[in-house]
Amino acid sequence: MTTKISTVLLLALFAVLYLVPLQGHPLFIPDETRYAEIPREMVASGDWVVPRLNGMRYFEKPVMGYWLSALSLTVFGENDFAVRLPSALSTGLTALLIFFLCMSVCGRNSKLPWLAAFIFLTTAVVRGIASLAVLDTPLSLFLTATLVLFFLATEAESGSSKERRLLFAAGLLAGCAFLTKGFLAFAIPVLAAAPYLLLQRRRRDLLRMLVLPVTGAVLISLPWALLIHQREPEFWNYFFWYEHVHRFLSDTAQHAEPFTFFLTALPVMFMPWTLLLPVAVHGAWQKRGRLSGAEARLLLFCCCWFLFPFLFFSASSGKLLTYVLPCFPPLAILFGHTVLCWLESGRKKSRYFQWILVTLMLLIAFGIIALSGLHLFGPERLWIFNRSWKWLLLVATLGGMLILFSSAYRSRENQNTLLLFGLSFGLLLFSFQFTIPTMTLNRKAPEALLLRNRAHISPDTYVLSGANVVQAVCWYLKRDDIYLLASAGELAYGVEHDDSDTQRLLSMDEASSFITENRGNVVLVVDLGVYTTYWQKLLPKPVSVDSSGRRGFLLLRY
Repeated sequence: MTTKISTVLLLALFAVLYLVPLQGHPLFIPDETRYAEIPREMVASGDWVVPRLNGMRYFEKPVMGYWLSALSLTVFGENDFAVRLPSALSTGLTALLIFFLCMSVCGRNSKLPWLAAFIFLTTAVVRGIASLAVLDTPLSLFLTATLVLFFLATEAESGSSKERRLLFAAGLLAGCAFLTKGFLAFAIPVLAAAPYLLLQRRRRDLLRMLVLPVTGAVLISLPWALLIHQREPEFWNYFFWYEHVHRFLSDTAQHAEPFTFFLTALPVMFMPWTLLLPVAVHGAWQKRGRLSGAEARLLLFCCCWFLFPFLFFSASSGKLLTYVLPCFPPLAILFGHTVLCWLESGRKKSRYFQWILVTLMLLIAFGIIALSGLHLFGPERLWIFNRSWKWLLLVATLGGMLILFSSAYRSRENQNTLLLFGLSFGLLLFSFQFTIPTMTLNRKAPEALLLRNRAHISPDTYVLSGANVVQAVCWYLKRDDIYLLASAGELAYGVEHDDSDTQRLLSMDEASSFITENRGNVVLVVDLGVYTTYWQKLLPKPVSVDSSGRRGFLLLRY
């Protein structure tokens, strides 16, 4: 496969798999609506320094991720596509960096650049996270760029102008990563670079190669850091101690999981390529001790890049699958290299490829049967039933996947089988957006409920909300003056430090009195289960009730 063909293939794969589905389903709460609403309030208020949610200070993250989304909203409007676009583009640019790094080291004639980028783009967790509006994807992009530039700097002549330029650029990208998610942006590059330099017996370079990256990071971070300190002196104290130290070490940290959480989840996250693990191990064994030069150094660097950050994330008290996304670029490179070693060993067509294809087809069939049994014949249905064109697109996607499977099974060339195998799984990932159960949409996407009532909620109407849905209420109603009921949730800091004249966190007694005093002009959006179990008996009887569906949300009028 020529470089031009492989490049066109990767671009087409990215467009179909990552850009086309961005408008595929409503925004999910709380993350997607949060990372839509904060940028919307930035654009609406013109304040691009202090992040705010529902008009209140929101200090959980720095500002770069919000800036990217705010720019997207400014260009493309306030819609799902614009909200998710920075995440998808970040993933595509990360794949491009993988391609560039491998080509810089292995040359234009190597198959590793396209295969490593191909593996990255067709990995389950990468595609899954890129389809959501979260900050982990731009963070992963900036960290990948930092480490790619650092490795290329280690390959340049020591003390040369090229080395200095690359190190300074790496620092600038590390500063962007810091502005995206905080001090984690400095820990990950150090955890990857320091062991690599030590293993290369370059101890003297540890400090020497640190000066320019630190300079670049400070230069890119300092303007906003000073502005936020001037405007909000408590930001850094809260952000450092609570959002970093407390979350990393606390036994009661949010999303607490055991040390082995990421390790046990890795085989599923790395699907479908996990099925090729025996092939990769065989290829690595065949090439043992035979590599030298820049390629060997790249593989060693990728080992450090994957292993030590992975252990760092595992040691953290709080864990989400999205946290380890920065570990997948080096994993794609390592896996691509070992698979190529096996392909280039001169072996004939392996029946193992056929076995993994059959295994994957059985897994897919099992998933389809499970979805059918749970949702087609029960009270809940798949989302594809809402639109006829979704049916047609899903059938076409699954049909194309079966054709690719069949072609891969019959192919006599291992390389073609590998390509068709990845493409078929990519089509499967593409089809997932059309198989979302309505129960999931009811529970995680209150868009339809809020939009069909928006026209009847005037700017003068008082809106009350539960803490778990307030982000969506703000986003869809285009309001930043929502009252919170019973709990502030993630807005606890904002409520505590709210300098407005209005108290917007109401106890149940206060809410009951507030509704009584403003009869005919109050709306409440709340989780159905919470309302029926706890709040219904404590609040006045509503005039009307609208529901997003079973196990979803209610919109009550008083």
